[in-house]
Parts: sequence; structure tokens; C-alpha cells
Amino acid sequence: MRKRFERQYSLGELRIEDTEVNLKSRDAFPKLILALKEIYTNDKYNDLLFSTLEDRVMNNKKMTGRSGMDLWQIFVFAQTRLTLNITYDRLHDLANNHSTLRQILGIEKTWGHKRIEIGYQNIVDNVKLLDDETLKKINDIIVEMGHNVFKKKETEALRLKTDSFVVLSNVHFPTDYNLLWDSARKSIAYIQKAIKKSDIEGWRKINNWHQELKSMMREVAQSSRKSEDNKIKIVEKYLQKAELLSEKLHKTQVCLPINDIKDVTISWNLEYYIKMLDKHIDLLERRVLKGEKIPHNEKIFSIFETYTEWKTKGKRNPSVELGKNLQVTTDQFHLVIDFEIMEETTDNNAVISLTDRILSKYFINSWSFDKGYFSKENKELLSLFIDNLVMPKKGKLNKKEYKEEHTKEFKKLRNKHSAVESNINALGYRGLDRCPDKGYAHFKNYTALAICAYNLHHIGAELMKLEKAKQRLKQAA
Repeated sequence: MRKRFERQYSLGELRIEDTEVNLKSRDAFPKLILALKEIYTNDKYNDLLFSTLEDRVMNNKKMTGRSGMDLWQIFVFAQTRLTLNITYDRLHDLANNHSTLRQILGIEKTWGHKRIEIGYQNIVDNVKLLDDETLKKINDIIVEMGHNVFKKKETEALRLKTDSFVVLSNVHFPTDYNLLWDSARKSIAYIQKAIKKSDIEGWRKINNWHQELKSMMREVAQSSRKSEDNKIKIVEKYLQKAELLSEKLHKTQVCLPINDIKDVTISWNLEYYIKMLDKHIDLLERRVLKGEKIPHNEKIFSIFETYTEWKTKGKRNPSVELGKNLQVTTDQFHLVIDFEIMEETTDNNAVISLTDRILSKYFINSWSFDKGYFSKENKELLSLFIDNLVMPKKGKLNKKEYKEEHTKEFKKLRNKHSAVESNINALGYRGLDRCPDKGYAHFKNYTALAICAYNLHHIGAELMKLEKAKQRLKQAA
């Protein structure tokens, strides 16, 4: 059974709404605390937040049994991790030693009372309960609160800017020979697990397989400095060893015992890594020995994070990025009001779905894009709804287009579009430089949490500014 938060404070427990911050601090954490306090103490946003969390975390759950982590604590832990861009290890340490964090969590007590300690795995398991669809709803609540903080009137139209950037996956630079090695070493690792659990024969020299393949992979990596004949010989030797391993693995996999769930897991994982091993043996043979050019759609850029895409955006540094495109839309208050991971699509193909999402929620005054979003159809569609549309055309302009793109209003809004780049840079400090979490579902959750953390931090910065202004007025009086 979970609660929203513990309403009845116990003896010696410090109140969440009394949490104090140092207004002179330039760290991100005090700003987050101010934004969290604003949500907690405002009945409207408090109820909206917890209703959304309950729909996700407590859906179809019985209201009996042992108590789990409060919904408030789950939300605070998730936002703290991304706002500070820290690991779960550091978050665990802060949860048990940082008095301000403990007070905003509702677990800090005065001296002389028994301390509440929170376990590492408890934090990890609970933070991962939040999914990306729930977090999109929570972000809408945060944006609504942010507009209230920034004094936006209900009738005030938004001035939007849309751009996309790559959120990096936590992968190494992929080549067919090092992905072959990844597949081989993971296959060997699962065979070792099977040997420990069951009596499997024929793998007395398993460590030798590992060492030889690793040495050969390094030779292939250095072979670019050698002559073409020597390079082919090194690759042939590497492929022969890998093919022998593949043959041996296939024979062993058929004979693996299946007695419990652990055996099923070992067999399933081993099957996947053998499949990846065979695939990269084929790719390396075709590329080096047969001289083929491998089609892009046949390549895999990570055997672990298979959703990873190869992105080239025409930049000099970095020229290649490995991850997923994230499309963000910000308003004049620099809040991210909409975001979407782009599933193997280009900027100009994402405009229609973006328009449907935005126009159903907000009243828009102006909207700016870069040239990557331009198409004749996109411009005609958005022009029906947006009075001040900035969507520069790719290529040469005709007289009408030249005149349109050199009006005072168009140039003014186009110059202001660069502010979205500043917002994207700030998102990098909230964790969107690289995703450390494993699996595509966790990648999406991590991205959504980072957007929420960015918005809360930005709102907290404004609240801190307002609080400082109040203090100056008091001192002047």
C-alpha cells in the first residue's frame, strides 16, 4: 500500500513546507527545492501531480499490505537525480546524509529521534516505476505551474521555438570487428554461468578462447596501418577463430539443461549473443574479404542498446553522434512545453504530429523552426493556424519568398530562434548529454525525467529571484 505522502507528522519530524534554502547559493539543488515546495504547498498542482502518479504507480493495486515508498518521495528522488545529473550511488548517499533533501522528502527528524534510512535498491526500483507517458502528463502540470510563476495570463499567446538534438546512448564507437568481439565475450560469459550452474563438458579452455579473440580483435583494430595483404590475413585469422567459437556455441546451446527460470534466462541471452556473433562474422567477411559496401539498414550500432541510431547533422565536432533524436519545443519563458523522441524520422516529417499536440493545448502567437523542418506542405499547414510563422526555405528563394523572409517581423523572430540552442545546452546539464540507463524503455523514461527536471530547475530559479526581491523590499521598509 502506498500513500501520496504522510500527512500526519510524527514526533520530532520536520515539516516539508518548512524546508529552507540558501538564497545566495548558485547551485542547482536549492532551485529544485523551491520548485518542489511550490508544487507541494499549492493545492491545485499538488492534487494534479498525485492524481497522475496514482494512476500510474497504484493502478490496479490493492490498498492493503505493507507500505511502499510514498509517491512524493518517488517524485523527489527522480527529480533530484536528473537536476543534479548524478548516479544512483550519490543519490543514495544524499538521501541518508543531506538534511535538506531528507526534509523535502519528509523523513528528517530532530536530534534524539530515530533516523529513517533508505536503501539503495529501494531508490532504484521505485524511481524506475515512472514511465515516459506519465512523465509527459507531469511535465504539462509543471509547465502550467511555471506559466503561473512567470505571470502568464490565460489569454496570453505563446511564442514558440522548435529544434531537435541527439541524446547520446551509453555506447562505444561501433565497428563490425569490435561488435563481433562484444558478441563473443558475452556468449562466453553466459557459457561460464551455465558451467557454474550445471555440469557442461567441452569448455576446459574457455579462458583461452576469451584471450585469443581479444588479442585478435586488437590486431584487426591496428591493421589499418599495415599493407592490404597483411590486413586481410589478420581479418581471416580473426574470422576463423570466431567461426570456430560460433560452431562450438551452437552445439553447446542445444544441450543446455532447462530446469528453472535461471536456465531459461541463460539460454535466451546466449541465443541472442550467438545470433549477433554470426551477424557480425558475416558483415566483417563481406566488408573486408569480399569488398562489399554494407547497406546502412543492415548495420547495428550496439548489441546492447539496439535502439541506437547513427546521426550525422553536418557538424564538424562531433561529426557523428550515436543515440536518438529528441525534438523539443520551448516558449518565451524558456520552458519545454513539448518533447518527443523521433523514431527513425526526419525533422520535416515530424511537423504534423507536433502541430496536433501543441495546438490542442495552447494558443500560439508565433512559432519558429530551422531549415530542417521546411517543406511546402508543412508551411502551408502551419500558416493556417499561426499568424507569425518562421520556417526558412532550403535552397534558392523566389521573389515572393525573399520578400517574406526579409520582413522586419520575420527577421526579428528568426534571430530569437537561437534561444532554443541555449535551452538545449541547459538540458545537457540536467542529464541529457548522455543516457546511462540500459534499455529503450529506460532511455525514454530518463529523457522525460530530464525535461521535467529542467523545467523545475528553471521555475525554481525564477522563484529564487522573486524571493530575493521580497527580502530586499523588507529590508528597504
